[in-house]
Amino acid sequence: MKPIHELTPAQHDELLAVLQSVPGNPYEAHEEFVAAVAGTTAPEFLTEVCARIREDREAGRSEAHVVRNCPIDPVVPDLDLDDPIADKYRKKRTFVGEALLALVARLTGTPLMAYGSRNNGDFFTDVIAINKYSGMKTGFSDSELPFHNDRTAHWARADHISLLGMRCPADEVIYTTFVSCRELLRHLGTRDQEVLRQPWFTTSFDVFSQATNQSQRSSGAHPILEREHSIRYLETTTTVLPEAPGEAKDALLALKNALVVAEKQRHRMRDGDLLLFANQDGLHSRDRIEILDPDLAATRWLLKTYAFRDRAAADAYADRWQDGVPGRIAD
Repeated sequence: MKPIHELTPAQHDELLAVLQSVPGNPYEAHEEFVAAVAGTTAPEFLTEVCARIREDREAGRSEAHVVRNCPIDPVVPDLDLDDPIADKYRKKRTFVGEALLALVARLTGTPLMAYGSRNNGDFFTDVIAINKYSGMKTGFSDSELPFHNDRTAHWARADHISLLGMRCPADEVIYTTFVSCRELLRHLGTRDQEVLRQPWFTTSFDVFSQATNQSQRSSGAHPILEREHSIRYLETTTTVLPEAPGEAKDALLALKNALVVAEKQRHRMRDGDLLLFANQDGLHSRDRIEILDPDLAATRWLLKTYAFRDRAAADAYADRWQDGVPGRIAD
């Protein structure tokens, strides 16, 4: 995946100065922090990059983008992987990464999203291994991840995801792979597409979701293809309902075959890489290609945000805001 833009050293320093000027702690006072970000003046080059991203999305040219050499916090703390979230609260006292993600969300017109039952309702969360989930199929593990949408089984799913490389061990070869739904549709026949648009499928919640919300066990019936080119699918976990007709299983197998042959985009994250991609208009995976030091690879830390595709998409959930905080889903 070729970067859409690589910040020059001068651009890096200019943006860092803007981000460091943002006061507050997003984990203690999110709304005040985001308001402070909105009050900053973004560098012209970042405004232009975000405009290109919006144009690419609207035109259907690309659903995945990389911006390289972005500023991150001067000190990236080592986190206790028994409970990295709580340890982050204790140790992370600067919020450059969070300010960058909030600023990019504002410039791309994609309001931030969070879940009340996950990570204390934080809008800035972490893709990092938690020891007790080692080897399990969840983003909070040290394992590979099959193709999926984030929160596939949930009734509220982000339209876009942003990942910022905070700590990406240079010698550990780990790729994020993305495949667009548009590309998958090219490899699916008309009848299979029609079947995949029926609510004949179901998806189980991942182990982390089940542990943090006792009501989250299964999605219930849902289609796999939605809207013009959106998809709801978690490889190995999305299955056919028992009462579904036989052609539903055939269509699911056709989708699995399409995933094998469809063109994919791959990116190996570095420190300071910002990766943005569509969550509902594509699928992504985590591929561990060569791991030299498993303990070091487990310290890989990506700062993540969820976002709605636009204000109208966010407003559709306005009656579900937790504590009246826009974007925080009460689930």
